[in-house]
Parts: sequence; C-alpha cells; structure tokens
Amino acid sequence: MVTCYLKYVIDPYQIDVFEQYAKMWIPLVKKFGGQHHGYFLPHEGANNIAYALFSFPSLAEYEEYRKKIPADEECQEALALADKTKCIISYERSFVRPVLE
Repeated sequence: MVTCYLKYVIDPYQIDVFEQYAKMWIPLVKKFGGQHHGYFLPHEGANNIAYALFSFPSLAEYEEYRKKIPADEECQEALALADKTKCIISYERSFVRPVLE
C-alpha cells in the first residue's frame, strides 16, 4: 500500500471553496480504486494550510488513477473549480507507506 500525502497552501479567505473542492475529490479517488482518508482543513494554528491523505494498493495503481484524470469529466470539474477560484496557492505531494499492526 502507498499513501499520498498532500500539503496545500490555500487562500484563507476561500476555505469554503476549498472544502467544496475537497468533497468533490473524495468520491473520485474511491471511483478509481483508492481509499480516501479525508481532507484536513485549518482549525487552530496556520489558517492557510490544509492536508489530504489517500491510499492505493500500489504506486502503479496510483499512477493508473493519475492517467485517468484527464479523460474524466468529474475530475476536470474539480480541477476547473480550483483553477477558476485560485483557492489553492500551491501544494506538495509525497508518498508514504503505513506501518500497521
């Protein structure tokens, strides 16, 4: 299993828009075989940092998901929302593997 860890720098005045964007992606990751662990929005501390975590059985399956995004209408709608509103300033993507019992 591989988990994608995303750290976003977001526009703190558009947290509601970013939350809408996040809610669009959760079912999309599931649609393409991943398991979404949620988005985490600012609460205390920095007001412009958000996180997301989702997993795929392997890096190869994650890469297949990424290849399908350009042809998927719902994915394109989510990306268009972020592009139109500029609610995301930047993001960093890392991959980790969980250590479980």
